[in-house]
Amino acid sequence: MKGHKGWVVAFAGAMLLSGAAMGAPGQTKEQTVDELVVKVIAARGGIEKIRGIQAQRVTGTISFGPGADGPFAVELKRPGKMRMELTLQGMNMVRSYDGRSAGWANNPFIGKKDVEPMTEVDLKNIGEESDFDGPLVDYKAKGNEIKLVGKDTVEGKEAWRLQLTTKNGNARSYLFDAQTFLLLKWEGKRKAPDGSEFAVESFFRDYRELNGLKFAFEIDSDRPGQPGVQKILVDKIELNPTIDDARFGKPALPAAPPSAPPPSN
Repeated sequence: MKGHKGWVVAFAGAMLLSGAAMGAPGQTKEQTVDELVVKVIAARGGIEKIRGIQAQRVTGTISFGPGADGPFAVELKRPGKMRMELTLQGMNMVRSYDGRSAGWANNPFIGKKDVEPMTEVDLKNIGEESDFDGPLVDYKAKGNEIKLVGKDTVEGKEAWRLQLTTKNGNARSYLFDAQTFLLLKWEGKRKAPDGSEFAVESFFRDYRELNGLKFAFEIDSDRPGQPGVQKILVDKIELNPTIDDARFGKPALPAAPPSAPPPSN
């Protein structure tokens, strides 16, 4: 697990991306950036339905390979609040963000068992991860820049490739099915524990409809050429659950098990 810190801390971002486009009639004519963005948002169910979701909870299983899987939960609430928890190999990891300026995290997989305030860089990244509507909605107002690269192919399907650069300078690509406008693939970079960057790609599968929106219930992420690094299987998505704001404050970790009593003489 130690070598996968970038995977563990970033999987919530993949969950946000899973609320992708609903099926729509195929389009054959050339697209502009704004035309494609409008169609993607409309295909998701429309801006009113998207903005009608005030809170969201996603639960399921995350796996990094044999013997390295466990439950996860991601909670989101407007404006920009996020909490993520997962348990692997008997260790608990928690990240929370209040949607404004404070976040906390631990990472026992690299020896950081105690909850600590997030760094400035972490806060910028989690601010992007907790973007409730996704990076395409109001992308200009958010300071995001989008370039329509053109057509590509994902697992035998024709796809439109969009390249997005956030206001923080983070670049990534989104590939949408040219016929259904479902998100098929995401490409970007993550940071390793030593600060170096590595390429990551995520594939979105098993779309299901919930309240007029579609979500991917399977997300497979890997480094290009190294398949099977991370798999997310969603069990349940709750829309507009009641979530106390305190959930997005500094988290308390589960109490450690009591120490064994000393041997008797």
